[in-house]
Amino acid sequence: MRTRTITRFLMLSASLVVLAAFLRKPQPPQQTLQGAWQMKTGDTAHLLIATDGYLSHTAYAGKTFLFTKGGPFERKADGLHIKWEYDTQTPDNVGTQSVVATSGTGNNLVTTAKDGVAKRWTQLDAGQSPLAGAWQITQRMQDGSMQTIHQTGTRKTVKLLTGSMFQWVAIDPGAKGFYGTGGGRYTFTDGKYTEHIDFFSRDSSRVGTSLSFSGKVEGGNWHHSGKSSRGDDIHEVWSRGRK
Repeated sequence: MRTRTITRFLMLSASLVVLAAFLRKPQPPQQTLQGAWQMKTGDTAHLLIATDGYLSHTAYAGKTFLFTKGGPFERKADGLHIKWEYDTQTPDNVGTQSVVATSGTGNNLVTTAKDGVAKRWTQLDAGQSPLAGAWQITQRMQDGSMQTIHQTGTRKTVKLLTGSMFQWVAIDPGAKGFYGTGGGRYTFTDGKYTEHIDFFSRDSSRVGTSLSFSGKVEGGNWHHSGKSSRGDDIHEVWSRGRK
């Protein structure tokens, strides 16, 4: 009996050692959603941007803008919980929340919404850049001096940047209003910020053009100045964390 008890004790001790070793073993990190992702279906290009807890999905074909939708998101065990602040396809979705399941490894991402259709994305960048984040315009040059933009109600303009992609959206979630968007690729080198426009909801003739600005980041604010897409002089200040 004593021998049997000792044997059981040794077996239990061995099991505890194995369990402890497993728990100490580094587990693979959860795949990050941060950055820009792309998917193509025929002639249609889809861009998914996720930065600073804000997500946007846009589709376009050549110079034709098709749709955009997005809003704040939180990643939980059952998927992405997205609160829609704009949806050009179904404006009535604004103010509602969806749960989108995610899976994948490395630079491959699969998202599956409630319709059961799986979308397969390839990562363009992991959101590493001094400008990466969700920005909101807070100041603008008017009549020769910088004027603070006082937000009234829920109307706002948000600009999302990852390591290589950008998108701005002018919206009013409270009124389910959408007033325009544009985006594409960007570079930021030696104080020069350049946008290469891949989609523009207001004017498809701007697609394929580039705009360059002088830019700098100071104290969480992004200052940039140059010419707008209409050729007007601009000097703007964008701030993080004002979503």
